[in-house]
Amino acid sequence: MFSGLNKLIKIVLPKRLFYRALIIVAAPVIILQLIITIVFYDSIWIKANKSITRSLVSQLKTIQDVYRNDKNNLDFFTDSYKNNFNFEIGINNDPFPKISGERRFSPMDRSLRRELKSAFGNNNYYFSTTQFKNAVEIKIKNESVTMEFLVPKEMISASSVRLFVLWTTLPSILLILIAIFFLKNQTKPLVRLAKAAERFGKGDYVNDFRPSGAAEIRKAAYEFDRMAKRINRHLNQRSEMLSGISHDLRTPLTRLKLQLAMISQEDISKKMSKDIDEMENMLNDYLQFAKTQSKESTSSIDLLKLFNEIEKSLNSPNFFIKSRENIIFKGRYSALKRCFENIIQNGLTYGEKINVEIQKTSNRLIIVFEDNGPGIPEDQYKNVFKPFFRLDKSRSLNKSGVGLGLAVVEDIINSHGGSILLGKSKLAGLQVKISLPL
Repeated sequence: MFSGLNKLIKIVLPKRLFYRALIIVAAPVIILQLIITIVFYDSIWIKANKSITRSLVSQLKTIQDVYRNDKNNLDFFTDSYKNNFNFEIGINNDPFPKISGERRFSPMDRSLRRELKSAFGNNNYYFSTTQFKNAVEIKIKNESVTMEFLVPKEMISASSVRLFVLWTTLPSILLILIAIFFLKNQTKPLVRLAKAAERFGKGDYVNDFRPSGAAEIRKAAYEFDRMAKRINRHLNQRSEMLSGISHDLRTPLTRLKLQLAMISQEDISKKMSKDIDEMENMLNDYLQFAKTQSKESTSSIDLLKLFNEIEKSLNSPNFFIKSRENIIFKGRYSALKRCFENIIQNGLTYGEKINVEIQKTSNRLIIVFEDNGPGIPEDQYKNVFKPFFRLDKSRSLNKSGVGLGLAVVEDIINSHGGSILLGKSKLAGLQVKISLPL
C-alpha cells in the first residue's frame, strides 16, 4: 500500500526542487483558504441568505394578501408598494410560465425556490435570476391574475460574501508571492551548484564558482569546490608525470636508434628499430590517454567541418560520411576530434571500410560508426573500454597498440555527458553508437 502511494507521489510531484518546495508552502495556505471559505459559506453566508430570502418572500406574501383584500385601486396599490419596498410590481393576465428559470447549482436560486415553494406551493411561482443583470424576476399566481415582481439582487443575496472572499484571498496570494520570491533565492545556489557539477562532469574547469546560499548549501558547494580542485590537481599531476616519463624515455630511445643505424647487420637493425618504434607509439598512446581531460574549453563545433578535416587528414577512399547536415554542437573540439579519429582509425585498421552517419533528435545527437572488420564478441563489449585491454583473438595479432583507443573514446564521450554503445554493424563488423546531449 505504502509503496504504491510512494510511486504515485513520485509521479505526481514535479521534478524540480523549486516547485516541490512551492507546493509544500502553498498547499497549506490554499487548504486553509478553502476551509475558511467553506466554513464561512456554510455557517454565515447560507444562513444570512436564507434569512434575507425569507424576509423577501414574506413581503411578497403580504403584498398578495393585501391585493386580495383591495383589488379596486390597482394604481395606488402598485405605486405605494413600489415606493415602500424598493421593487417594481405589476399585475396582468398573461399566461403563467410552465418552466422555471432556476439555475440548478446556484445557492441563491436554491434558497429562493425553497422559500417560494413553502409560501405559495408548487406550480404557483416562477423566478429567473439570469433574465436581468441586477434584478431577479419573480411571478406569483394569484387566482386569475399574475403578479410580477422585479426585485434587486441585493435583497436576495448578501453582498458581504464578495468582500469577505476578497479579503481572505488577497493575503493568501500575497503569501504565495512572497514564498515564490523567497524560494527562488533559496534554490538559486542549488541550481548554480548543479550547473557547476554538470560543467565539471563534462570536463570544464569551474574556477569561477563561488559558494552561496544557506549554511548547508554553502558547505556542500565548498566541499564540491575542494573536490573539483583536488581532482584537477591529480589529473594535472598525472599528465605531467606521464609527460615527464615520455620525455625521459624518448631520449634513450633516440640514442638506441642512432646506435642501431651504425649496426651493419640490417636484419637485426630492422627488427630492433621496429620494436623501438612500437615503444614510441606506446608512449604516445599513454600520453594521449592522460590528456583526455585537458584544459581545453568548450566551444560551438561544426560537426560537418570537423569530419571533413578528419576525412582530409586520413585521405582514405574507404571512409564515407553518409550525412551532410550542418549540425552545431557545443563541446571540446580537439578532444572530440581525437575521439572520432580513434574510432575511424580503429575501423580502418581492422577492416577495409567504415561509414559514419549523423542523426539529430530534439535533444540528442547520434553518431553511428560502422565498419566491415571482424567485430567484437558481445561478451567482451564492456571489457574493451578498460585501459590496456587487448582483444587479440578477434583482431589481428600483427596490429600494434596498447589497448587504449576505446578507453580514450569512452573517457571523452563521458566527459561530454554522452554515452557509447557497441553492436553489430550492417557491414558485418563493429558498430559504435555515440549519443551526446544537445
